[in-house]
Amino acid sequence: MAENTAAARVRQLIADSGLTQAEFAAKTGLDASKMSKSLSGVRRFTSLDLARIADLCGVSVDWILGADPSTPSMAARTSAPATSAERAVREAERLAQIRADLAFLGYRQQVPTFETTRRSTRCVDQGHDLAVQAAEHASKRGVTLWRTRDLAEAVEAAFGVDVGICRLPDGFDGLAWADENSSLIVVGTSEVPARQRFTIAHELGHLLAGDDQKVCVDVDIHDSDHKRKPSEIRANAFAAELLLPARMLREEAERATWTREAFAEFACRLWVSPSTLAWRLFNLELIDRSSCDSFRALTAWDAAGLAGAVEFLGEWIQYTSHPRVPLPLVRTTFQAYAEGKATLRPFANLIGVDTTVLRQAISDPREDSPLAS
Repeated sequence: MAENTAAARVRQLIADSGLTQAEFAAKTGLDASKMSKSLSGVRRFTSLDLARIADLCGVSVDWILGADPSTPSMAARTSAPATSAERAVREAERLAQIRADLAFLGYRQQVPTFETTRRSTRCVDQGHDLAVQAAEHASKRGVTLWRTRDLAEAVEAAFGVDVGICRLPDGFDGLAWADENSSLIVVGTSEVPARQRFTIAHELGHLLAGDDQKVCVDVDIHDSDHKRKPSEIRANAFAAELLLPARMLREEAERATWTREAFAEFACRLWVSPSTLAWRLFNLELIDRSSCDSFRALTAWDAAGLAGAVEFLGEWIQYTSHPRVPLPLVRTTFQAYAEGKATLRPFANLIGVDTTVLRQAISDPREDSPLAS
C-alpha cells in the first residue's frame, strides 16, 4: 500500500534527520498530532504534506510514495563521446521527476495522440503523414510551425510538450523522453540555430510516433549510420515536412524565380539552412540538380547577407546559444505553489533562483520608483 510505504519512508527521513518527531513535524508545518496520526495510518498525508517533507529532506514525492527510480533504455547509441548524452539524460530525468511530482498533485500534462496506423511501409511516407496531422493540430491552436523562429515555444503551445535547452559538453543534438507522466525534448545550446530548430522538430517526430516509449537519444542526427535507422528516417521525414511543407513549397515555386537572392530570402524567411531548403526543393522536383548544388553551397551567413537579414541571424544565434527552461513547467510549478499544493522550492529550483530571494521578490510589495518625489 502506498500509504504504508509513505509512512515508512517518512519515519526513515525523521530518523535520518536527527530530529524528534515533533521537531520534524514543526519544520514541515504539521502539528505533532497530525504527524503522529499520519505515521500510524489514522490520517493520510496530504499532497502538500508530502511536498513539504520532500522539500525539507531533498527527496522526491515519488520516492516517499515508494516509486522506483526510472532506468531509461537507450533507443539510439552512437560512437560519439557519451558525456553529453549522459548529461542530457540526467536533465531529462530532472524535468520528468518534476512532472511526476506535479502529476501526483493533480497537474497532469496534456499531450495529444495521433493516428499511428502505418498506412505505408515506407518510413518516409509515415513521417510525412504524421507531420501533416501534427501541422493540422497546431493550426487549430493558432500555431503555424514553419513560420516561427522560436520552435521550442511553438511546440509547447501546440502540443503541450516540454522543451528544455541546456549547455552540454562535446556537442549534442537532442533526445525525446516519454513516460506515463511526462513528454519532453532536451536539446543542446547551439551556435547553428537552424540545426537546433531541425533537431527540435526531429525529436517531436520521435515523441508523436511513440518511438521506444522512453528515451530516444540523438547525439548526431546527421551521422550516416545513425540516420539509416527506420525510426530516424521517419523522424527526419517528419521534420522536413513539418518545417518545409510540400504544399507550401509548391505554391511558392509556382510564382518564384530562383535567383540566389530570392532563394536566400526564402531560406531566411523559413528559418532553415540553405542546404536543407535546397535538398527539400530538389527532392520535390521544384529545382534541378545544378540549382540545388549552387544553393546548398551557401552558408547561413551568405544567405543572411544576400537577404539583408544579418541582424536577425545574429539575434537568432544569441537566442539558441542560451539555456531555456520549459515554459509549461514554469507555469505549472508556480500554479501549484500559488494554489497551496506545493512549496516554492520546486519553482525556484526550476528557474535557478534561491528560494529565499524568490520568496522575498514575490512577497515584497515595495517597489523603487525611478521618479523623484
